[in-house]
Amino acid sequence: MSGKTNKATMHELKLRRLMEHNHRLREELARPRVMVSVASLNLINYCRSTKDPLIPSLWGPLQKGEDPFAPVEQAGCCSSM
Repeated sequence: MSGKTNKATMHELKLRRLMEHNHRLREELARPRVMVSVASLNLINYCRSTKDPLIPSLWGPLQKGEDPFAPVEQAGCCSSM
């Protein structure tokens, strides 16, 4: 008798795994998609409109306030209040 119940539980376990896998696949299918052409166009537009401080030959030299890689100047080593 334990052989039959063991087989039944194995079948139930396999069915449950398949059902979970099916559920994950359905969730993946329902995820919103973006066409490659649209994503490429968005990336091109972003690159054209966003200044890159590492390419000064394309965008020109940056002002000190605009450069995120410029060293930060400190007033001194100590501050007193």
